[in-house]
Amino acid sequence: MKNVTHSSTLFLVFWLVGGLLLAFILVPLFGLATNQTPESIHRVMVMSDVQKAIILTLEAAFITSLIAQLLGVPLAYVLSRARFPGLKILEAIVDIPLTIPHTVVGIALLISFGRNGVIGAPVLHWTGISFWSSFAGVVLCMLFVSIPYTVNAARIGFDNVDLRIEKVARTLGAGPWRVFIRITLPLVWRSLMTGFNLTLARSMSEFGSIVILAYYPETAPVKIYDLFLQFGLSDSSAMSLIILVLTLFIFIFFRYFLFGRNASSGFER
Repeated sequence: MKNVTHSSTLFLVFWLVGGLLLAFILVPLFGLATNQTPESIHRVMVMSDVQKAIILTLEAAFITSLIAQLLGVPLAYVLSRARFPGLKILEAIVDIPLTIPHTVVGIALLISFGRNGVIGAPVLHWTGISFWSSFAGVVLCMLFVSIPYTVNAARIGFDNVDLRIEKVARTLGAGPWRVFIRITLPLVWRSLMTGFNLTLARSMSEFGSIVILAYYPETAPVKIYDLFLQFGLSDSSAMSLIILVLTLFIFIFFRYFLFGRNASSGFER
């Protein structure tokens, strides 16, 4: 329930202060948009390698988000419901990818999942799947840096579910799996979709670890970097604007069309 009157001094002062932050976000983006011409945007959009990079990024980010849901939601449920020594340590481990420089992530993944890595070598030998300069490597990098968004969003949703509802269902004869699928999941779907949205967006933007483990095939951020090295700001800034618009569309789709115009964040309250 929102009790703050919009005409109060507190609200006005906070709105002005918050406006500075909004300006800080919008000014660089506005500069990027106004620095382009329709001709430069069209020239970059019709480049086949740019189109391939964008499509590959979307595919890899979507697959990453699905894998994150399959692996992250069960962990989020455990972190929300279990109480045991070391719980806070596990929560900290989940958040580690948010703090490590992504070049460090790339080196760590290369050591573990590279062609001679302790995990990558057996996988390559047994299945033929290589994480070095491959689509699988792109997904691996995206998953590592974005999984905290899935786990934390789902955990917040589970934390806000009234346990009495689940207990009532159990007393009526429903088993744990039935309660989870029929009762718990519908109550936290907004949080799960928020996590999916944030994971998708974060995966699309990943650069640092991908450029070390899987430079090729080129994702959109890597292609932007490649264009910058070859042609400077002209083509790289045009592609940057294309990715910016695409990312903005994804956020609008999830927040407006899925959550509704009155939904503020997707987290359960």
